[in-house]
Amino acid sequence: MKALRIENGVVDLSEMAIPHRDGEALIRMSVAGICNTDLEIVRGYANFNGTLGHEFVGIVEESPDAEQIGRRVVGEINAGCGVCEDCKRGDSRHCLNRTVLGIHNRDGAFAEYLTLPPRNLLIIPDKISDIQAVFTEPLAAACEILDQVAINKNHKVAVIGDGKLGQLIARVIQTTGCDLILIGKHPAKLELAARDGIKGVASDSLTFKPGDRPDFVIEASGSPSGLKMALDLVRPRGTIILKSTFHGAVELDTSRIVVDEISIVGSRCGRFEKALRMMEQNEVDLGGLITSTYSLTEGVAAMNEAGQSSR
Repeated sequence: MKALRIENGVVDLSEMAIPHRDGEALIRMSVAGICNTDLEIVRGYANFNGTLGHEFVGIVEESPDAEQIGRRVVGEINAGCGVCEDCKRGDSRHCLNRTVLGIHNRDGAFAEYLTLPPRNLLIIPDKISDIQAVFTEPLAAACEILDQVAINKNHKVAVIGDGKLGQLIARVIQTTGCDLILIGKHPAKLELAARDGIKGVASDSLTFKPGDRPDFVIEASGSPSGLKMALDLVRPRGTIILKSTFHGAVELDTSRIVVDEISIVGSRCGRFEKALRMMEQNEVDLGGLITSTYSLTEGVAAMNEAGQSSR
């Protein structure tokens, strides 16, 4: 089969055998999405070598669970050991021995086939198209924020980053009725959010009065500079939620955090069930978030375009 792989920092289309793992399902890929994490892996994040990609829709061709065969599915990206306390509680996201699809010790979705444990797969409701369902993983990550912090209509919230994840986060946070702004540097992307009723502000023209700073700042820029901006924006005793993963380290002004009693929350993967429910019930608008489509054989060009549009 064909697969888009990274080896020692070089991305190329390769031929490899159809994968097989004992006890796992074999899924034929229908569509896969490129996200900023994929781009950061190319830049060196996670030191990953293998097949890229973790946002996908596919059809199950083989599975120990016969009910999955022939069904359209999405897959949770963390494959746990199944025996640790986290896995026993049904949450493999922090299993110390987990593999992570297209990120850590497991080949990903930019291929004709992949394998995952049957417990990682969720059947897609008929009402949801493939083009919608491919957003399940990042939409679930956006939903995770509301499982971690309590945001309501009385709060002021700023989302930093107008890329795909920032757009999804803004749409999820919008459902709380809060006073929301999306901060970015791409006029077309801010206009896209505005069409969904989300106020956009260019990062280079952003101003806040001292008493009008956000209660919550969600950093989803995918850039090391995003954390500094978040610290500059958040009110004393406010909360910063970090969603970005990237190659490299950032400097952190811990004195500011201590003096202003700022809470910092790391936020990663979310539950797929909530994301699928939101899409099935049309609670979130995904229109306009896909800018281009490519075949797998054009994968290198797709990655190059994604890298340019993210800057």
